[in-house]
Amino acid sequence: MMLTQKQKDQFWREGVLVVEDAVTSDQLADLRGVFADWVEESRGQTDDYGETMDGRPRFDLQPGHSAAIPGLRRVQSPEEVSDVFANTMRAARTVDMCVELIGPALRFHHGKVNSKMPGTATAVKFHQDFPFQPMTNDDIITCLLFLDDVTLENGPLEVVPGTHKGPIYSHWHGGRFTGAVADSVKDEHIGNLVKCTGKAGSVCLMHARLLHGSAPNKSDKPRTLYITTYYAEDAIELSPNHLPSRLTHEIVRGEASGRVRCTPYNLELPEVPTDTSFFAQQEQS
Repeated sequence: MMLTQKQKDQFWREGVLVVEDAVTSDQLADLRGVFADWVEESRGQTDDYGETMDGRPRFDLQPGHSAAIPGLRRVQSPEEVSDVFANTMRAARTVDMCVELIGPALRFHHGKVNSKMPGTATAVKFHQDFPFQPMTNDDIITCLLFLDDVTLENGPLEVVPGTHKGPIYSHWHGGRFTGAVADSVKDEHIGNLVKCTGKAGSVCLMHARLLHGSAPNKSDKPRTLYITTYYAEDAIELSPNHLPSRLTHEIVRGEASGRVRCTPYNLELPEVPTDTSFFAQQEQS
C-alpha cells in the first residue's frame, strides 16, 4: 500500500494530500534533465512553438521570454515527445496512490509541465479543474509532481481545503470562459488558503473539484511541476478534451469494465481552447 488510512482520510476530508518520494531518484533526475534540455531549446525561440495533436503549440512561452531569461512556462502533453515522461506517467508511485483512492481501474486523462522560472510573473488564478474536464462522475485526481523543491517563495500551489465538497463555481465571465472563478469567490475563501510545499520528488494529490491557484515565483529558484490527471475507468467525458493526446484514456491500472457510473452535479460546459494553454484564457479574464 502506498498510502496509510490516515492519509486517505485526509485526502477525502481536505481534497488534497502531499506525499514524499512519489518517484525514484533516477526518475526525478531523468525528468529534470529532459526539461532542462527543453529550456535550453526555448532560448532560440521568440514565440510559442511545436505542435500538439489538435494543432496548437506544444511549448508555451511566458510574455517577456528571451534567450537571456527564458520563460518556458508550459509543455503540453510531454508524454507524446518524451519516453521519460511517458514512462513516469505509467509507472510512478503516484499512479498506485490514485488507485488506492479512486481505483481499482484507472485511466490517464492528460499531462503537462507547468514551470515558473526565477523572477517570472506567471500566476495561476483561482479555479477548479473539473469545469475544464466534466465527466459522468468526479473521481478525478490531479497529480502535481514536484521536479524542484517547492517553497513558500517560489510560487507554491495554494488550495482551499474542503472545497471539493462544495459548489462547482462558474468559470464564465462576460460571455467568455476565463478559466477562473469570480474575484468574490476568491475573496470568500482567502482566509482559508493553504500553501503546498515539499521537496523535489514529492507529489500533491488534488481532487479535481478543489479550489486552487498559485502566486508568481519571487525567488531565485525555479518551480517546475509535472502534472498528470487520472480518472476512474468508469467515467466518460462530457465535453471535448481541452488537452487531447494520443495517450488520452489509456488504462494505466486495472481493466475496462464496460460500465459507466454517473453522479449528480450541475455546471456550465467549458469552452474548447484555441490558445496554447489556459494561461491565455486566464489572461483574458
